[in-house]
Amino acid sequence: MKILVCISNVPDTTSKINFTEGDTKFDTNGVQFVINPNDEFGLTRAMWFKEKQGATVHVATVGGSQTEPTIRKALAIGADEAIRIDAEPTDGFFVARQLAEVVKNGSYDLVIAGRESIDYNGGMVPGILATLLDMNFVNTCISLEVDGTNAKAIREIDGGKETIETSLPLVIGGQKGLVEESDLRIPNMRGIMMARKKALNVVAATDAPALTSDQKFEKPAAKGPVKLVDAGNIDELVSLLHNEAKVI
Repeated sequence: MKILVCISNVPDTTSKINFTEGDTKFDTNGVQFVINPNDEFGLTRAMWFKEKQGATVHVATVGGSQTEPTIRKALAIGADEAIRIDAEPTDGFFVARQLAEVVKNGSYDLVIAGRESIDYNGGMVPGILATLLDMNFVNTCISLEVDGTNAKAIREIDGGKETIETSLPLVIGGQKGLVEESDLRIPNMRGIMMARKKALNVVAATDAPALTSDQKFEKPAAKGPVKLVDAGNIDELVSLLHNEAKVI
């Protein structure tokens, strides 16, 4: 089985976010970038397929040279090869088009992507990718088993879980539950040294339009002061909720 794990290069959740050029551009100065958490769950699941079923695991990302430390980490975790599509990831459709070319050229059986990235939370790339490739698709996937060309997946739905039986080739949008946080792997020194010898292939982007563009960013409004009300003063609490907070 040949697996491609799609990796997004995203800001660490502890990073302080700012914007420049009249709030139209994201300011990357001083920001630490990491593997998108939903993608990291998928990468760890791919490692299990590699270790237990002999799968070959490649990783791919769309981005400039600044993303290479992130995909080098994926190699250090255990991926066999990395591919960087040399282009700015302008929107979900553009990214999916680039990844679709990689999948076509690599003849992958299973494509694992995160259900969404934690920066823009678009949640569109896995579905668009499956459509472009005419492959089976399971989103919000929290469990995946593969036996030959048959796959059994469990996905989250409103109010419960759904078990699906399908077949390869397959695209999934994974999330926490595919593996648990305690299963995530930290590269050790041996993995880091081996990653330096693994192939990191840079390929040119295919010609594809960006169908959307960012016009302006705006931070959430600062939280207002907190007003404390004595536990026994229910009338005052109701009045404040009605007249000031206007939530009742």
